[in-house]
Amino acid sequence: MSSDYKTVWNNCLQVIRDNLTFQAYKTWFEPIVPVQLKDAVLTIQVPSQFFYEWIEEHYIDLLRKTIRKELGASGKLEYRIVMDRNYQTNESYTVDLPTTNKKSLNNKPTNMPIDVNKEKEKGVPNPFIIPGLKKIKVNSQLNEAKSFDNFIEGDCNRLARSAGFAVSQNPGRTSFNPFFIYSNNGLGKSHLLQSIGIEVKNNFPEKTVLYVRSEQFINQFIDAVRNNSQNDFTHFYQMIDVLLIDDIHDLANKEKTQDIFFHIFNHLHQHGKQIVITSDKPPVELEGIKPRLLSRFKWGLAADLQTPDLETRIAILKSKLRKDGLSMPDEVIEYLAYSITTNIRELEGALISILAQSSLNKKPITLDLARQMIDKFVKNTSREISIDYIQKVVSDYFNIPVDLINSKTRKREIVQARQIAMYFSKKYTKSSLATIGIHCGNKDHATVLHACRTVNNLIDTDKQFKVFVEDLEKKIKI
Repeated sequence: MSSDYKTVWNNCLQVIRDNLTFQAYKTWFEPIVPVQLKDAVLTIQVPSQFFYEWIEEHYIDLLRKTIRKELGASGKLEYRIVMDRNYQTNESYTVDLPTTNKKSLNNKPTNMPIDVNKEKEKGVPNPFIIPGLKKIKVNSQLNEAKSFDNFIEGDCNRLARSAGFAVSQNPGRTSFNPFFIYSNNGLGKSHLLQSIGIEVKNNFPEKTVLYVRSEQFINQFIDAVRNNSQNDFTHFYQMIDVLLIDDIHDLANKEKTQDIFFHIFNHLHQHGKQIVITSDKPPVELEGIKPRLLSRFKWGLAADLQTPDLETRIAILKSKLRKDGLSMPDEVIEYLAYSITTNIRELEGALISILAQSSLNKKPITLDLARQMIDKFVKNTSREISIDYIQKVVSDYFNIPVDLINSKTRKREIVQARQIAMYFSKKYTKSSLATIGIHCGNKDHATVLHACRTVNNLIDTDKQFKVFVEDLEKKIKI
């Protein structure tokens, strides 16, 4: 048994890596830092309370096996949780792995929220409270179709979706309050925001939930100023239990609106109410927002929604068709998913266009119809050549399934197809060699580099191979 905490944790990671997908390992274990090893207790530092809760819920069995393998039956794991609330503080929980009996070092239950600002902000008077007003019934402004059931999960959104679902199960009482969701347009921020609200309403019917776009909030405030009813406006928002604010970046340079939102935010946060915010940028990149408001956006958890991968895009299309009671050939669905890679809204728009073309012109939905429509659709947007798209073109050209190209088989024709896919991925995408390798059968960067050199050599020495490559290049660039 090693006495070096870094060696122990690295040994654990080798086992953990072999039992998880690459994305799960990267998301949940790469950020962990080993701290110390003392009396068979390994201390690891995790970046947030959410990390601790997620790992405890999903990976405790795997951790138990690896720690016991390294430290013996008496081995224990201690978490040191970093909470970033304008200043650093640490909370530590010790976990008895053989029995999974969780006890904190100060005997506080581990499922209690850690509010490091409680003493700091205790007793701050709020000038907007109007005594005597009772709770009112609020139209939540939620679209019931935007539920978690219709929010397709993938590697691109797993962290944000998981955190959002956790918020909906225990609003205002997790360490990610506020929950800040950010991404480019069309990747599902508003959907996730409304999913949280719908789930809260289902779980806690007595809670007041409100979804509001920032533009709507601004207009309401302008009307309140015009009608001299600012106090009523403020008090209305202070009565909300779960406030869902969409597109907070629209508050940029609206100083008076930011001031009123600052006071509303403080009141809700101090009283344990949940705040969820969306933006097109992370808090650190927002411009035109006052520093004191930005600092509050950083109190909880910020999570991004990334561009969906191929499998997620296909799942989104199939889910929408199933929901509407419609069907479409798989080859058309796959063609859509390969062609439109950057925006879910555009992807669904293309699907609707194909369905409309088929219905209005009374034509069957075929690959040719999809190509005609997509060619016009994609010409109006700059189609990004992706690794997935290149693999599909190579797969169709050689009539080899993508799964087989990415398998471990060493058959010459399959290895050659894999190498060509790597070659074009390096040439036409901005992805790193490591990323290309992961997409092409979980290979390392050295394998990708070797593949590119091999293809270049064959182009120079094999005329038939050169014809294949030139033909494929034309198809990829269409």
